[in-house]
Amino acid sequence: MHSNQLKYESSPYLLQHANNPVHWFAWGDAALQAAKEEQKPILVSIGYAACHWCHVMEKESFENEATAAVMNEHFINIKIDREERPDLDHIYMDAVQAIAGNGGWPLNVFLTPDAKPFYGGTYFPPQKAYGRNSWTDVLLSIFDAWKNRREEIEEQAAQLTTHIAKANNFAAIKNIVPQSESDQLFTKNNCEAIAENILKNADRKDGGFGAPPKFLQTGSLQYLFRQAHFFGYPLALQHAEHSLQSMINGGIYDQVGGGISRYSTDAHWLVPHFEKMLYDNALLVLTLCDAYQMTKKNLYADAIRDILSFISREMKHPDGGYYAAIDADSEGVEGKFYVWQKEEVEQLLGEDAALYCAYYNVSAGGNWEHQNILHVTRPLEAVAKQLDIELEAAQHIIASANEKILEARNKRIRPITDDKILLGWNALLLTAFCRAFSSLGEESYKAAAQKLFHFLEKNLADKNYRTLLHTYKDGVARFPAFLDDHAWYIQACFHLQEISGDQDYLLRAKSLTEYVVEQFSDTESPFFFYTRAGQGDVIVRKIELYDGATPSANAVMAGNLAYLSIVFDEKEWRNRSLEMLQTVSGAVLKHPGSFSIWALGFQQESVGINELVITGGAIEMLRKEVLSAFIPNRVLQSSEYYINMSLLNGKSFSDKGSLYLCRNYACEAPVSTVAELLNQLKNN
Repeated sequence: MHSNQLKYESSPYLLQHANNPVHWFAWGDAALQAAKEEQKPILVSIGYAACHWCHVMEKESFENEATAAVMNEHFINIKIDREERPDLDHIYMDAVQAIAGNGGWPLNVFLTPDAKPFYGGTYFPPQKAYGRNSWTDVLLSIFDAWKNRREEIEEQAAQLTTHIAKANNFAAIKNIVPQSESDQLFTKNNCEAIAENILKNADRKDGGFGAPPKFLQTGSLQYLFRQAHFFGYPLALQHAEHSLQSMINGGIYDQVGGGISRYSTDAHWLVPHFEKMLYDNALLVLTLCDAYQMTKKNLYADAIRDILSFISREMKHPDGGYYAAIDADSEGVEGKFYVWQKEEVEQLLGEDAALYCAYYNVSAGGNWEHQNILHVTRPLEAVAKQLDIELEAAQHIIASANEKILEARNKRIRPITDDKILLGWNALLLTAFCRAFSSLGEESYKAAAQKLFHFLEKNLADKNYRTLLHTYKDGVARFPAFLDDHAWYIQACFHLQEISGDQDYLLRAKSLTEYVVEQFSDTESPFFFYTRAGQGDVIVRKIELYDGATPSANAVMAGNLAYLSIVFDEKEWRNRSLEMLQTVSGAVLKHPGSFSIWALGFQQESVGINELVITGGAIEMLRKEVLSAFIPNRVLQSSEYYINMSLLNGKSFSDKGSLYLCRNYACEAPVSTVAELLNQLKNN
């Protein structure tokens, strides 16, 4: 049994490699110093615990004694969990994309001893295949080049590092419009242009966007829902609903246990890459809340409940935080935990199997590798009618059968859970709990949100609550929080105040925003760096603007600044928020699929932000009723008594309760019912 330096780590991904014969280091001073002392190139290999091809390359190459011997002799070998160190992943992913034209995980990058990249790629096979050189050939070729052409390689590394640094120059996408002319930018016509450009990439047949692999792209779906809400755009609503319904009915969605996988490998949402990520499920809940509040369709409410039930059942730490991911593989086989043979289903369900198999498309031959991925292609009503079963009886049979199937599945060997707790992903879930409470009115979601907030404050904030940490596992929090951690957490604080009326959440958001402005600001643009000032182990400080699998932290911060500028009358933050939007407006208009969260901010500025205030008595009932309405372009504050805050100044605090609709602190006459408030909004 081998062991290496990774045995001292807490990351499940790093621990998976702790017994490799490769002499792995974790990223840190020891590894970087060893490279400088031995003058060896560094091999950085980046992945994550739920990554299928990471597991494949480990088995084929990193567990191979001969391959490990080559790596150990010629390189300082460093393993990085991309979820622990997304800052390093962003930098070296940029390098590989510049070198190879594509990226992904596992990400294998070769660096000079001063950590500058000069070559890299993703998965390499043990023998030459798929048009790729073998991993051993790559290693020997890199070593030969380092030995015989080192000066050339170091020059190449310096140029590549300069290229990555210059990528932070946004001259190519700037389209700054003076604030005096912003009315010409934030318009209905431009919002329609954004929607049309999103829909140009729509898969009208199967829903979603683009060709396989198909990711959820929930930000684009939210934009389409809101476009239909604000401007009455039927095609936007139609495609957003079609996409959500296709996902919910597809194999990408766990029909038995709830929750959605990261992406579909086919156009029809049938065959997922079976890993389940916390952030995907949280973001899908946010989109489902938009869909439910707009349409009141039970399908969306049921999916919200199913996903949050799955998360609480399978991803929750006993003390209250939520785990990062569940692996795609079990027993070394992708998807084995989730698929079924028809004979298994028939044995478990007996006479109920006929309806179950018809509804979930279970056949003797299977629909994927001779197995069955459960999915829905027809409404239960149609299947029940064909089998001459009453709909109510069919609903009962399916619900009961799924309990039996889930019970049987839970006896199988489970995929590995990546049990680290990430601040940012938990913050997205915190917002999802708040939105679920707002949409469905179920108190359990409010309680879950408040409990999660207290867990994060206790375990991922320092003692003076000024700074935050990124990851928590086994009682230890590590790594200074990144921009996305802060941005998503600040956003979650808004939502907590909206559902509770507790102004302390807003004060917490303000304090954290002041810290972000102080520590993350770029002096040459209105944007924020991904890493805080003074972090010494990155070769460049990157500014991330695109939406990836998660929302752009800069886009979320632009929204945070707009929100807080209204709550605290901070005009400088308001101006910065507008400048951020104006600077990226050209890219948002042309490529909204890559800037969907920016597009949501653009849309909000175009329709205007409503300032909603609830004061006085009966506040719980009034607040709950307002929250249930779909008013995405709002700031909401509520208080039973006067507090010296900008939106609350000049308001009455009667026992009966009052509701105010304001813009720029200019308010309509107060009303006493939510129906009257909604009527004011309609006529505004």
